[in-house]
Amino acid sequence: MAFQVKTIKYSGKINVIPLGVQNLEIGGQNAFPFYDFEGSMPNKAKLALQIWDYDPGEALSLPLAKAYAGAQANPGTWAKKAVEFGADLICLTLKSSDPNDQNTGPAEAVANVKQVLEAIDVPLIVFGVDNKDKDVETLSAICETFAGKNLIIGPVTDKNYKQIGAQALAYGHTVIARSPIDVNLAKQLNILLMDLGVKPNKILIDPNTGGLGYGMEYCYSVMERLQAAALLQADDNLQQPIVNMLGEEIWKTKEANQSVSDAPLLGDQDSRGVLMEVTEAISLLAAGSSLLVLSHPESLKLVRYYIDLWLDGGEAQNAGFINVPITQIGDGQEVGCGVSN
Repeated sequence: MAFQVKTIKYSGKINVIPLGVQNLEIGGQNAFPFYDFEGSMPNKAKLALQIWDYDPGEALSLPLAKAYAGAQANPGTWAKKAVEFGADLICLTLKSSDPNDQNTGPAEAVANVKQVLEAIDVPLIVFGVDNKDKDVETLSAICETFAGKNLIIGPVTDKNYKQIGAQALAYGHTVIARSPIDVNLAKQLNILLMDLGVKPNKILIDPNTGGLGYGMEYCYSVMERLQAAALLQADDNLQQPIVNMLGEEIWKTKEANQSVSDAPLLGDQDSRGVLMEVTEAISLLAAGSSLLVLSHPESLKLVRYYIDLWLDGGEAQNAGFINVPITQIGDGQEVGCGVSN
């Protein structure tokens, strides 16, 4: 008798959400991530690259600066380069609007969004600085100015949802609902937004991803519970696709930014951060993410390859991917942070 895999019947389904005027679809799966023996995953997870709204100079991690090779001079050029690297979406972060940074206003934010929109032909995420008053000010102006463009606006939280949610609703945008790594708080925020009038197919769940370590593990377990509630319990307040803003969390860590001379045991710096980013990305995909916001183009390339192998099959190859060098330390011991050709 042939072996038969025991399967589970799911009563729920993740909503399909079209992003941008391009109507790039995410979601739609009716089984746990990559469980194609139990259901379908009609839309592969999408990958975004994150850019800043001004040239960060030395504030940008050295491997990222090398990857973009000066394209970060202005947000339009940076965004265009990211699309050339294969990004499905661009995530423009309004870093300069931070009151602790340049404290720029709505006019500058609108000008930067306009520049990026003119440079790309993929959906655009516009992300604030998680400061209630500043985000309400800048994101509200962006929602109104770019009415009908179906931008993906965030972060929308329990502190600003009335203002930003209302603006997104009025002008036809999608929102990223961010809550602090908690199933009940994620559900509550979705309910508040839907009570405001925001449609379920205009909401993405952001569980507030941490970097590798405890933060990521906690986020992973919460994502599993979100997926279980959506698919097994058919909780229609949690059937929105999940987005994870992980790239920035990885590249602001000490480990991603230390040089080989400062931390020889960590191996090559250029590939170290990439492999950290890929490790977290693959974990979050397994937990149910539908949209990942990454920072390094090599990370995007590797993660897309994983997704294609998972869903389409085939033999894994290392040709064309980042080559991780071996570092010689002290007594001649070889240390690396991955597998070299």
